[in-house]
Amino acid sequence: MSVTDEAPVILGNPPGSFAHGVLTRRNPAIIQQVRDAAPRPPEQHRALDALLVEITEGVVEPPAPDAHDRREWEVRGRAHFGRRWLEVPFLWAESYFYRQLLARVDYFTPGPWQGLDPFGPAKAAELASAAVDAELAALDELVGRPVEERRAALLGAALWGNRADLSFAADAAAGSGSGDAPLVADDQAALWSLLGRRAAAEVAYVADNAGRELIPDLVLIDHLLDEGGAARVTLHVKPWPYYVSDATTADVVAALRRLRDAPGRAGAVGERLWAALATGRLAVGAHPFFCAPLPYAALPDELRHELAGADLTIVKGDLNYRRLVGDRHWPATSPFADRTADFPGPVAALRTLKSDVVVGLAPGTVTALDATGRPWRTGGDHALVQVAG
Repeated sequence: MSVTDEAPVILGNPPGSFAHGVLTRRNPAIIQQVRDAAPRPPEQHRALDALLVEITEGVVEPPAPDAHDRREWEVRGRAHFGRRWLEVPFLWAESYFYRQLLARVDYFTPGPWQGLDPFGPAKAAELASAAVDAELAALDELVGRPVEERRAALLGAALWGNRADLSFAADAAAGSGSGDAPLVADDQAALWSLLGRRAAAEVAYVADNAGRELIPDLVLIDHLLDEGGAARVTLHVKPWPYYVSDATTADVVAALRRLRDAPGRAGAVGERLWAALATGRLAVGAHPFFCAPLPYAALPDELRHELAGADLTIVKGDLNYRRLVGDRHWPATSPFADRTADFPGPVAALRTLKSDVVVGLAPGTVTALDATGRPWRTGGDHALVQVAG
């Protein structure tokens, strides 16, 4: 993807657009969620109130003068500070919102609230739910199935993430999506082919959400290490809380404990992954770039070099997809390979569609989806597997 590409950047100001809804409805609701999640001191309540006024009535303000990251955000935001939130690039506005939200609850400030995940209670409740018990138990249904069937099921569970009705079902990735909806793009065969090129592949896995989505990610990683041809997998997560439910290192540890404490096959998966961390076959990375308001075309040199050494990078979820292809109004038929041409190695996207950006679709697919009259790009009822490299 070249920085000179002409597709317009997505902004939040068109009324009725997905971006407009996030900035005007979802983000205020998230502030309230964070307020209610913990018994916060009055100064945090005042700071959250001020942030709410800023995002709904005011303009984008720079970080506080004593902020630890003020210098880097002054560079990133010099074209955006002083403008209304709806008038700046949607990807930048979302990212900066979460940075400001963390600052208002003293996440970065030395003291008793430093490092406390404001989304932690919701993550913990989801991970402890009976639904996760049922999904982990369903792993036992895959024992004895042919390897092709098991890997299809595990890839499908990771693709659909926290969709409980599909997670770990033996037919989850047999080309079907939500209900009767097929995948809008299906490069699963190409994904497995890339992994089969070397007897001991190096895989980078860029996670999306914690909890019920991270569990199937970890189970898929176990399959890659155990019988999927991977010699080593690096799981890349966020260095701090982001986008409500995005996975951090703490979330990885919590999910591994959940797996290891489960009975049956799930417990065995947890034990293998626990051991894989100890031997270095599984590693966890948390580069600050993964919380930056930047496309993957702007990868910093050290991370670009690391991903270039992988035989395959798997990127999960909607936000990673937007960063991978560029958060722009691309034609849906724009080739995926063109939009990812600057990525440093072979890359696969596993994504449930929950935002406007999508590329790499066949013209007939786009025509059929548009003819439904439903918001197929943002409803979460369709998914894709796309591979380049």
